[in-house]
Amino acid sequence: MIRQELVARQLEERIAAHFEVGRRLRVLDVGLSDGAQALRLARWGHEVTGLEADPQKLAAVDAALEQEPEGIRARFRALAGSGQDTGAHFLPGAFDVVLCHDVLDQARDPDSTLAGLARVLDDGGLLSLVIPNVTARAMRPGLAGDWQTARAALTAEPAEGERFLRLETLTSFLSRIGVPMERWYGVGVFGAGGAPTGGASAAGGAETAEAPDGTDTAQAAHTADTADTANPDTVDEAAVDAEERAGRLDPYRGVAPSLHLFGVRS
Repeated sequence: MIRQELVARQLEERIAAHFEVGRRLRVLDVGLSDGAQALRLARWGHEVTGLEADPQKLAAVDAALEQEPEGIRARFRALAGSGQDTGAHFLPGAFDVVLCHDVLDQARDPDSTLAGLARVLDDGGLLSLVIPNVTARAMRPGLAGDWQTARAALTAEPAEGERFLRLETLTSFLSRIGVPMERWYGVGVFGAGGAPTGGASAAGGAETAEAPDGTDTAQAAHTADTADTANPDTVDEAAVDAEERAGRLDPYRGVAPSLHLFGVRS
């Protein structure tokens, strides 16, 4: 919940900076997952389209949508598909805001995925990317005392996909496709709310290590994230405030487990 809240507040801040108050925006969310961010934007009054390749996740989003008021349901549509499918579904310049959260690191062809997202952004549109911070893979296991995994992360050769996800590489690529980086934040500097699930292991292609209690680290991260979302109406404002402040400041944002990047269509 805290991680979702941080991402949502960062997104809200950039939307407020780029668009006039009260404007109904056309939003695309690529990789809906549980639909939390997309539903939040629909509740704010925006027209939201979501793409999700996982049928089970898509069904869960549809079920959650059924619990919403009719006005919100009318502003929200969920389609089967992935970031590779934007050209098949949408015309150029179809959206004012495009979200791609925790998806790019799992894309088969991340550069073409990003180029497709840039294509469907209107002039002046906002691109929101949440990615793993691949240059700080050793931080979390090191702080947890999992020295084997920390050492593996420090010594492993980065995979090709991880090289693309480095901040400097993405900054250059976004400029080349006409969506130059405008701002970036760290997400979860102090680990409040657990780590994101999915994606590559801490040491690139290395096998997942076990925590001292015998639980693999990916499962431990999932457990922490699940515990954080057990009561979706409760947010620790002190934790959110500290995380928000740290996510803006160097050197703290640079060691966060996730990064939130914003580009603007030129």
